[in-house]
Amino acid sequence: MTAGWSLERVLAGLHDDIQQRLERARSTFAHSGTKGDASEGIWIELFNKYLPARYQAAKCHVVDSNGVFSHQIDVAIFDRQYSPFIATFEGQHVIPSESVYAVFEAKQTATAEYVGYAQDKAASVRKLYRTSLPIPHAGGTYAPKPLPHILAGLLTLESDWNPPLGDSLMKALAGGTGDRHLDIGCVAAHGFFHCSESRCHVVKPGGKPATAFLLELIAQIQTSATVPMVDVRAYARWLTPGGG
Repeated sequence: MTAGWSLERVLAGLHDDIQQRLERARSTFAHSGTKGDASEGIWIELFNKYLPARYQAAKCHVVDSNGVFSHQIDVAIFDRQYSPFIATFEGQHVIPSESVYAVFEAKQTATAEYVGYAQDKAASVRKLYRTSLPIPHAGGTYAPKPLPHILAGLLTLESDWNPPLGDSLMKALAGGTGDRHLDIGCVAAHGFFHCSESRCHVVKPGGKPATAFLLELIAQIQTSATVPMVDVRAYARWLTPGGG
């Protein structure tokens, strides 16, 4: 063992940095919109710094090849290794539906209203059409990849409930079924939740929630493997008059 190093302190330091930055954003900025933008930026920077390089995080809208757009997504995690394009105009990102791994609503505090926002935004992405083409390889082609589940969740610093991750949160989460289901989320000052096969939402209170949440998120994204092969011609038809 190398003297002076501690994995426990390294992992704890990651959480402490995120919580402190979120707290500073809340106490420093007076305007709610500015606080929100700062919080989103902190989570996006966390993901872009610690997720494997094949993933990228950004605030965006998601679009499908039929020209249907999602709600604005505070934090989306998407593929940058195999997905063919991302459009950026005046600082606004638009990404294809096939490239999305996860979407999050980012707020200062967890409330029933904000859980509902996260559920609605999740549905707006999951309802989009996604293409999946056969995958060519040296010996022929693989069948089109099944469409992976898009993860969705909520990211906050605090919770308006007491206890912060108790029955009130569970009740709000239970209100989201089907495309509105939330899989994972973090209340950085208190804990995180995630979905398991045996029980829909498992609360992990205390400890170093931001670090624990990040590692669980990476584990869940890993199960999606790679995104499907996008039919870029389905998007290209919008370049011709009446092509949509």
